[in-house]
Amino acid sequence: VQLQASGGGLVQAGGSLRLSCAASTRTFSSLVMAWFRQAPGKEREFVAATARGGTLYADSVKQRFTIFRDNANNTVDLQMNSLKAEDTAVYFCAARQGAFSHTIRYPRYYNYWGQGTLVTVSS
Repeated sequence: VQLQASGGGLVQAGGSLRLSCAASTRTFSSLVMAWFRQAPGKEREFVAATARGGTLYADSVKQRFTIFRDNANNTVDLQMNSLKAEDTAVYFCAARQGAFSHTIRYPRYYNYWGQGTLVTVSS
């Protein structure tokens, strides 16, 4: 599975951005798809994920971010609204086999990663 993320950029606080991740695979609909982010000097952290059985968001992005999955086009988007300076990070899309489970928020359980796209929110 190859993942290609796009859509990052510079935005003012309170603004919006939409990230997109395209997957090259014939089994996209069966994959758990997720977004993680990593700020300078910090560990990679969970943002959102979608799989058969559910969708999950980190508490820090609930009500502001929405993950969209398009199985027909093998894409998963992350709509980010009301952006804050603390949302500044490199955002990664990730994929793995399996079902929705308690491990969905942990990066070590993902086999496939995109290259990352930088989101900078100016305050």
